[in-house]
Amino acid sequence: MAKATSATTADISTKRRKLVARGSDRQPPLIPGLPDHVAILCLSRVRHASLYSVCSSWRRLLYSPAFPSFLSLYAILSPQPFPDGTFPLPPESDHVSRLSKIELAAFDPLSSRWLQLPPPLPDQPLSFLLRHPSFISRRFPIQSVSVSGNLILLAATTDNLFPAIPCPLVFNPITGDWSVGPRLSAPRRWCAAGVSRGAVYVASGVGSRFNTDVARSIEKWELICSNSHLSSNSDERWRWQKLREMRDMRFSREAIEAVGWRGKLCMVNVKGGTQREGVIYDVEKDTWAKMPDGMIGGWKGPAASMNESELYSVEESTGALRRYDPERDEWDDVIVSEDLKDAQQIAAGGERVCVVTGSGGSRIVVVDVMAAPPRTWAVETPGGSCAVAVHILPRVSRHEGACA
Repeated sequence: MAKATSATTADISTKRRKLVARGSDRQPPLIPGLPDHVAILCLSRVRHASLYSVCSSWRRLLYSPAFPSFLSLYAILSPQPFPDGTFPLPPESDHVSRLSKIELAAFDPLSSRWLQLPPPLPDQPLSFLLRHPSFISRRFPIQSVSVSGNLILLAATTDNLFPAIPCPLVFNPITGDWSVGPRLSAPRRWCAAGVSRGAVYVASGVGSRFNTDVARSIEKWELICSNSHLSSNSDERWRWQKLREMRDMRFSREAIEAVGWRGKLCMVNVKGGTQREGVIYDVEKDTWAKMPDGMIGGWKGPAASMNESELYSVEESTGALRRYDPERDEWDDVIVSEDLKDAQQIAAGGERVCVVTGSGGSRIVVVDVMAAPPRTWAVETPGGSCAVAVHILPRVSRHEGACA
């Protein structure tokens, strides 16, 4: 009996060791004593910054697709220009092309690090024309929008001055993947680009050469998402739909922000304090109207909307961030700051307005517009690069790498 008991005890001990070994690969529970799905519900009510600093398992959870996303700042980056205004050539360049390497990165507000995003094609970086000797004072734009949690590149220029993006390039932060949208009926550059109620709009612009039909046209693409993925091109709505033409061709001279606001697209044809013309497109009625005098009078720099309900603009010369009041047709100062002078582009979301400033876009100033008084802080671009544009989108689900 003693031998039998000893053997039984040895067997139990061996089995226990095997069970421990098998379970050693499992992650510990997020909160001891609670199933993980219940723990996630509890932790989702805690400030993200607090979770990040507690332990590695909670830190990993913050970037998991199972956890509610927080917002991050996304930037389209170009090299820092030389003093003569030219840009460094990509390493693989043949030194004949004038294209500049373009990168995309996301700023993680919890770790305060820039995360480099993959290019649309593996091992093939984006390269667009930013400067050309025939256009000394002009910087060629890269036009992009954000919609339904996606970042979309819509328009840019090749080294032979042709449109560089025939189909929208779509980046999904949740999956970390790129996809391609439907081909534009007329690829273009120097156009008006914007978003309203989940649809992407492109208006006016110049194709491979100037064309009056393109300069007056406006097209719409309904972005259809299912389970964080775009619908396939077999969907009959997977196409650009032509809408009512613009009244004139005055919106094809430079890149223009078509700001989605309360079911309308608001556009001003030139930037700065020069004589401007503003129009408003009603996306439901498919009609055009003149912009109210007060709205265009205070629109003296880049503009953006917060959730398409609040309209903001920064006056380039004074650094005044303003909010539009449609009832009075007036702009109210939110904050006036030297840091906001020479604003080049802005994005709004998550109670923040992010402003691209500095030499060529070397600095990004963030304004908490809901704080009283509003707070500001600066985010430096990675590696001395310049921000061509910024967007506010859900955080990247997984860390792939970090920029210096």
